[in-house]
Amino acid sequence: MGAALRPGHSAAPGAVLVLGGTQFVGRAIVLALRAAGHAVTVLNRGQSADDLPADVQRLRGDRDTGAAGLAALAGRRWQACVDVSGYTAAQVGASVQALRGQVGRYVFISAVSVYGSPTHGPVAELHPCLPPANATVTEVDGQTYGPLKVACEQIVQQVFGASATLLRPQVLVGPGDTWNRYSHWVRRAAQPGPMLAPGQGDDLLQVLDVRDLAQFVVTVLANDLAGVYNLAGPRLSWRAFITLLGVRQPVWVPAALLQAAALDFTQLPLWRPAGSPRAGLMDVDARRALAAGLRLREPVSTLADVRAACQGQSWTPALAPDLEAALIQRALSLPSPAVPDGV
Repeated sequence: MGAALRPGHSAAPGAVLVLGGTQFVGRAIVLALRAAGHAVTVLNRGQSADDLPADVQRLRGDRDTGAAGLAALAGRRWQACVDVSGYTAAQVGASVQALRGQVGRYVFISAVSVYGSPTHGPVAELHPCLPPANATVTEVDGQTYGPLKVACEQIVQQVFGASATLLRPQVLVGPGDTWNRYSHWVRRAAQPGPMLAPGQGDDLLQVLDVRDLAQFVVTVLANDLAGVYNLAGPRLSWRAFITLLGVRQPVWVPAALLQAAALDFTQLPLWRPAGSPRAGLMDVDARRALAAGLRLREPVSTLADVRAACQGQSWTPALAPDLEAALIQRALSLPSPAVPDGV
């Protein structure tokens, strides 16, 4: 298992283990694998209900308890493992040891956060990664997430070598996304009246439809792809994004006003003005994955599907309406920029 395929040859669908598999990212991967003909087993704690197909085998386990929590894997073999739920060195260390010799390829779902906070792009696979988190770090937050993913990647590579595949996706969006980031803008655009648009419209936005990630996982297994791949969607200017959303009354609020209001990234999700921390992660280079078979759907398709999924759902705006209204009024009170003669 895990031997390189001859050029032009593909692996037939086989048995695949997904660690996680019931929520947003994992669910999309399970559904894509099933559609491609793979027999799928998921392992998770079973603490939340799932709507996966009935023929998906469910195993129960908990990597946080070490080898004992992975007893359900003993004596089984799979063509590949897709690790969706590995966040700490302890978790991934337990799973790679339990699965050594039992899977042909270990596909680890990492993140572009391994690159830290670059202010400029493009960010390709050879961009320096953060130092790995210490093995004793178990709390996952905004500061530890990237270093923890680096530590996890290193463990997978150390154990599986050429049979390891590391996928580093951009911000993931799509139906089923529970994070109030992309969906904030979709829902806000559907509200009447003026809407705050951050900056001047020339900052960049780059996200990835979770279903495109899932389909690339299928491609990885079909072609036995090894190594590291950045996965990122099309880049849009914020002006193009606001237009795509169909906002009828956008009010562009300059960065200086937004910064003076001390807004954080949760209040203006996905907006990373040029030159600011993590702005470079809106310029992720995915050419290697595209050459290997990553296929990207059009932004308008993702938007339509997210909009449909949001229908009838309750929603709390990321930016409080009264604060948004105040910022809009301040922006409207600014003097209009001078227009040079002859223009």
